[in-house]
Amino acid sequence: MLRVGLTGGIGSGKSAVARRLAALGAVVVDADRIAREVVAPGTEGLAEVVAAFSDRVLDADGALDRAALGAVVFGDEVARRRLEAITHPRVRARTAELVAGAPADAVVVNDVPLLVEVGLAPTYHLVLVVQTAVATRLARLSRDRGMDPAEAERRIAAQADDARRRAVADALLTNDGTLAELHDAVDRLWHERLLPYERNVRTRHAVRPGPTAPTGPDPTWPEQYARLAARIRHAVGGDVRVDHVGSTAVPGLAAPDVIDVQLTVPSLAEADGPLADRLAEAGFPRLPGQWWDAPRRTDRVHWAKRLHGSADPGRPVLLHLRPAGSAGWRYALLMRDHLRADPGRRADYLQVKRDLAATAPAGAEQGTLGDPWFDEEHLRAEEWAAQTGWRP
Repeated sequence: MLRVGLTGGIGSGKSAVARRLAALGAVVVDADRIAREVVAPGTEGLAEVVAAFSDRVLDADGALDRAALGAVVFGDEVARRRLEAITHPRVRARTAELVAGAPADAVVVNDVPLLVEVGLAPTYHLVLVVQTAVATRLARLSRDRGMDPAEAERRIAAQADDARRRAVADALLTNDGTLAELHDAVDRLWHERLLPYERNVRTRHAVRPGPTAPTGPDPTWPEQYARLAARIRHAVGGDVRVDHVGSTAVPGLAAPDVIDVQLTVPSLAEADGPLADRLAEAGFPRLPGQWWDAPRRTDRVHWAKRLHGSADPGRPVLLHLRPAGSAGWRYALLMRDHLRADPGRRADYLQVKRDLAATAPAGAEQGTLGDPWFDEEHLRAEEWAAQTGWRP
């Protein structure tokens, strides 16, 4: 199944997005609703909350008075963390039950207000953020919930700001217009990205990037890489090395809009084991066939690797699995760092790539065309490494 994390600040319209996704066929798991369930009257969760904060957080009927509890914990980080230690494990456990009960081909949307604050972004195939101007959110909270303006401002300030949310957003919905406009945006996302993404994850199909001319540079490429790397690390587990390589890893360099990621593995045998399955389940299936890098030395022995792509049709990715210390592994890091350090070499590199893109036969891999410039540039990079003491 496809796991989508949905978040947005209070008053952003996140619930409207969740309702639209549910109408389209998504299985929506509402963290706020679950948070209420785990502290309902008679539950162990409510008993622990009362033990922690006294019965002043109860209403006349013995149920949790959320406004009273909010007045205690909002603005008091110690109290908030104490509450989260009681509720979050229960919410996670109930969420896991609901997700496990969803169909195998479902698009499961976890509606999580504090997704950013609790660091859940890497656990999803895709994170969807609803963003709305603060002035609009304040007006909605006053109009729709009768919230005092000062209280609304305090609630907004207690959550992650827009910049932190944007940093984890694979898809961003701006909700400053009408409800119809919001529904149109959600519908496009559902049909053009979420449904194909779910199918690709289920069938382990990687979307192979086609030949594209250099664009950009896009200043968001590093942020996009960071999201991918966090997802890969979560999938693989343990202390693994993940690097941003290729053209999009060089600031200021125009490049095809494909994020190249290098995952360091102990050996290709390791890459062929359970690791491949974990990556596929996380949305990075293996591309079929045998893959290698063009050698940059006299013996011309191919540098074997494993190549994975992305199941997400909205974000082209090439994930290179190379053994630690291997020639191809070192070359990817060396060329990246050399180009980062030398603006003149970046300009030459870009011109060569443009020339190759213009003259390459249909379907050819530009990185394996064996242009002599790359051999010469490799020698210059090795000289630079020797002079500077560079290490991968």
